[in-house]
Amino acid sequence: MEEIVETSEEHLAKQHRKEKKDMQAQIQSMKNAIPKNDKKRRKQLTEEIAKIEAALSQKHDEELRQLKSTPDTEVEEVLNGVETIKMDDGEEEEGKQTRVTKAQKRRDKKAAEEKERESRIAEAEVQNLQGVRHQEGLKLAQKLAQQQLQIKEISSDGHCMYRAIEDQLVQRPKPGLITSVKELRSSTAEHMRSHADDFLPFLTNPTSGDTCTTDEFEKYCSDVEHTAAWGGQLELRALTHVLHTPVEVIQADTATIKIGEEFDSVPITLVYMRHAYGLGEHYNSVEVLKDPANAEDS
Repeated sequence: MEEIVETSEEHLAKQHRKEKKDMQAQIQSMKNAIPKNDKKRRKQLTEEIAKIEAALSQKHDEELRQLKSTPDTEVEEVLNGVETIKMDDGEEEEGKQTRVTKAQKRRDKKAAEEKERESRIAEAEVQNLQGVRHQEGLKLAQKLAQQQLQIKEISSDGHCMYRAIEDQLVQRPKPGLITSVKELRSSTAEHMRSHADDFLPFLTNPTSGDTCTTDEFEKYCSDVEHTAAWGGQLELRALTHVLHTPVEVIQADTATIKIGEEFDSVPITLVYMRHAYGLGEHYNSVEVLKDPANAEDS
């Protein structure tokens, strides 16, 4: 069924008809209250009725005039009982009924926003369970469990690769001389400087795409040594020579990367994660699986 939209003028006419009907009921009640043989009071009543009718007629005329000269939004507020009070400084203050309505609207809006926020959180949790980060974690856990290993979380601060290697070194029965992140970075940079021909050809200027110049290569090595610049396969290659130890990097969707296989010792095992954090790539260390039985069941 099509909804009939009532205009402001129709609404006002309906209101006027109701008021006239109420007035007629009031007048009839007043007539009934005066005896028919009381001519004096009847005459007074006639005068009062005339005043009442004139006042209502004047009121209706004024409201109709205002209707024709007032914007529709203001008319709707008047007809819906919204009171506007004129202040001395010319500003308008909405009446109590308006304030209550606006307060309720704010409460409703806040409740709606809270409901929407909770819905977004629930949706994000579902997406996270189905997302790449969760799936990557599951695949890595399965791969590591085959070697009776599990991920050992390393903080994401730009030093993660070096911290993961540091963690591996201190777990060994006979730790080497180099065990701190600072020492690992310094030794990596020094090896790259002294073997520039093995590393410089693989480095390019990020802006031009050209092979790094000698000065750019030195800047790169300086960043490796003194900043929290992220490490990658070039730095891992340098570290295998520094430590005389191979490194294997386990990934979720590709084969394990093995670097420094020419060195005959127990490899350092790292976990490379593409989707671990908002920043993306990240290295973790590994440790012995704490509950092999549960891992087999999964």
